[in-house]
Amino acid sequence: MAEPIDAIRAIHNAFRNDLERIDAAALDSARRKEGLDATIGRFRFFNEVLVWHAHGEELAIFPLLDNVAPLVAEAYVKDHRGLDFAYDTLSKSYSAHDLLQTARATAAFRFHLNIHLDKEDTHLYRIFKDRVSLPEQGKALGIMSSTVPKERFPELVGWMFPLIGHDDRENMIRIWQMVMPAPTFAGVKELIKKAIGSDWAELTRRIPTL
Repeated sequence: MAEPIDAIRAIHNAFRNDLERIDAAALDSARRKEGLDATIGRFRFFNEVLVWHAHGEELAIFPLLDNVAPLVAEAYVKDHRGLDFAYDTLSKSYSAHDLLQTARATAAFRFHLNIHLDKEDTHLYRIFKDRVSLPEQGKALGIMSSTVPKERFPELVGWMFPLIGHDDRENMIRIWQMVMPAPTFAGVKELIKKAIGSDWAELTRRIPTL
């Protein structure tokens, strides 16, 4: 059965996969391979999603953790500020059309992000799952979701679902089925179908109610 924390893991995997592709494209570009600007330039939307996610954590997840595990969240807030700095460095390098500095900046951004997400998955969210009740977890996830501007939600779905595997897709869909009103979910379902194309057949096999 899908749990609220599975949605967090899914978006973490999307972050990992997208920045890996962006970083690889930046390195190839620095080696004078052409045609990669669209992939590298995706870092701007990537960071928008990352900021929504981090803001949601600071708004909904970290206060709950402060109640059950004081001082744990503080280090992760500092990680978020470090990611802000990593983005700013990348943005300046990219805007200056400095291919080498852009490649260095994407590598640094990816390294910092991966360490941060791995720590969250193995430490912070393990504590969250063990010490925060399931209803409170669900409420926190709802607050996190509210940090995504409604008009940008289709972009989020179109970005995330191609970047995650079938297990993460299934968990995310089952969670959304539980928390969204039926008419809202019907619209989201169409967004997912458009985002993943022929992979939709596997999801209907796993979730016959689709």
